[in-house]
Amino acid sequence: MGKRGLTVGYIFCDKEFKEDEKAFIKVAKKKKINLIFFNIAKEISEDEVEERAKQCDIIFNNSAEEFAIEFVKTLEELGKKVIEPSEKYYRSDDKWLFFLKCKENKVPTPETILLSENIVIAEKELKEFGRWPVVLKRIEGCTGEYVERAENIKEAVKILEKFWANGERLPVIAQEFIKSKSYRVTLIDDKIVQTATKDNTGWKSTGVYQKKHHKFKVDKNLKKICEKITKASGINVCGVDLMNDNGIWKVIEVNSQPAFDFFPNEREMLIGKVLDLLIKKARKK
Repeated sequence: MGKRGLTVGYIFCDKEFKEDEKAFIKVAKKKKINLIFFNIAKEISEDEVEERAKQCDIIFNNSAEEFAIEFVKTLEELGKKVIEPSEKYYRSDDKWLFFLKCKENKVPTPETILLSENIVIAEKELKEFGRWPVVLKRIEGCTGEYVERAENIKEAVKILEKFWANGERLPVIAQEFIKSKSYRVTLIDDKIVQTATKDNTGWKSTGVYQKKHHKFKVDKNLKKICEKITKASGINVCGVDLMNDNGIWKVIEVNSQPAFDFFPNEREMLIGKVLDLLIKKARKK
């Protein structure tokens, strides 16, 4: 860092600066942090990436695009520390692996099975699973993409046929359906910094579809679950999505690029905590 102060690289993907980028600029200026932007929506030459990377003490990825993971790997090959490291994406983005990690760490989740890519065997597995309605999800995907609910085996088979229509039989999990609103807990540096409900009208409760949010209290059980999640995932900045099954918290997934816009008046507060984390990580050798 030296006398020039901390320089943070910032990965995003958009045509122009949006509210997050504007807030990062504002808060970074207050903290005397220099920002260098990597906009993966625009063409950047390898030489330019390398030159910008040299100036960064640490880099923060605020893009959930799949290409961003490859971009992070590129920066890591250049010897840069990135939050989050590429290897951590596989602990959260693979829904089946995440379920296994939760099971290993005694984190409550909906009952889940991995389906065979043979549709005849998958049909048999679903019948044996016997939880209707059932939620079918490709093991990779975000914003509710490739996530559908089936009321019976006939509907489930149709959904699988649709998921596999292009001949690419990507793995699919089947998960018990829990009738509940969705709850989001945002954690930064292992600390709970925000809670938000996703008040839904339909059965899907992703932030993309839901715009009404309210805060909720974190009880002792939920706090313990969040502690286990951060330990299991190792993710520094994350959003934990949960449902409440008759008083029992169950974790649905963890997002390694959590939204900062549930409550716009708290955006700068969250970004300030992210920058504080980056300062700490950059100083740690």
